[in-house]
Amino acid sequence: MERLTRVVGPIATNVHVLADPRSKEAIAIDTATPCLAWIVDELAAREWTLKLIVSTHGHWDHIGDNAAVADHTGAPIAVHPLDRERLTNPQPIGAPFAIPPSVPAVELAEGGEIRFGDIRLSVLHTPGHTEGSVCLLAPDDGVLYSGDTLFAGGWGRVDLPGGDAAQMVESLGRLVTLDDPIRVLPGHGPATTIGRERAWMDLVRSGGRLFA
Repeated sequence: MERLTRVVGPIATNVHVLADPRSKEAIAIDTATPCLAWIVDELAAREWTLKLIVSTHGHWDHIGDNAAVADHTGAPIAVHPLDRERLTNPQPIGAPFAIPPSVPAVELAEGGEIRFGDIRLSVLHTPGHTEGSVCLLAPDDGVLYSGDTLFAGGWGRVDLPGGDAAQMVESLGRLVTLDDPIRVLPGHGPATTIGRERAWMDLVRSGGRLFA
């Protein structure tokens, strides 16, 4: 797998483009504003074809360029159905600019799989930050794209629309069962590994609650 990452927007969102070098098929994860020009340039430079746009959840800082990238590339948009309305009727609380609506054509579901070329990503439904938050696990590459569920040193906020502390505890308890070497690429901030985060994640799981 080839991967490009760019930090964009006022909340420094990590945008990923993944590609299979053999087929030159690619997907984009969390097309935040402004990433359209960067994605278009990178696709053209590498002769990649974008096959899918994946939103790990529906908050404005992850979906702002969904419609623009979809219109330019023809790639469909995928999101968990519980976050679908956040894309079709965005409520950009606190956003410094308007967020155009986008129409998902693909539903992400627990246990589902995204395939492009020789690459596969397993869909993990991990609510807590929003009802429809998902993580994408690339088992062959040992990488977890964790959206805003798991960060280096912490978890996604549960006090925003769609947040639920009890669900976040369950989701973190699930992720801590992954192997230590799994590399975690979150929606914001630096990469980490499950092993680096294990100590506090085990405390959350054993205690059954988030801690200050």
